[in-house]
Amino acid sequence: MSQTAEKEPGARFVDRAQYGLAAFLAVAGAYVVYDATTLSAGFSDQALSPAVLPYVVGSALIVLAIALAIATARGDAPEAEAGEDVDLTSGADWTTVSKLVAVFVVNIVLIDVLSWAITGALLFAGCTWVLGSRTPVRDLAIGAVMSVGTWYGFYVGLGIPIPAGILDGIL
Repeated sequence: MSQTAEKEPGARFVDRAQYGLAAFLAVAGAYVVYDATTLSAGFSDQALSPAVLPYVVGSALIVLAIALAIATARGDAPEAEAGEDVDLTSGADWTTVSKLVAVFVVNIVLIDVLSWAITGALLFAGCTWVLGSRTPVRDLAIGAVMSVGTWYGFYVGLGIPIPAGILDGIL
């Protein structure tokens, strides 16, 4: 809760950010319902139209948006995280965030050239380095196993052809 609510015991705290989330849910739900109206009818032997699931999901989003707005108006607010390793008074560490963004941008730039199998390992190792790991060889090894494993999972397991890049013929 805010400091204002703590100082004034009788004051009701309204978290205005929850109204923003409710608005986002309502807009997303409305768009999903609208988009469902553009779907084709499907085949005559289908018990349900292809639009049934989007209607259900969109309607559920709208209902949740209304429920969140009502709960917010009543003063319900989520509790702040009380984790022992979280300092709620400190601001965001923008240096770490910018380093993580840089690692992701490098991955985006190199993925077409090097392939996911290589850039995935670099992405994992880069993120662990930014977040404080000091074992780059282990991080690269774990990243390589994970990225090659996910590459094979998509390519062989799901049948989704992911380009191998410079490893074409090896993977």
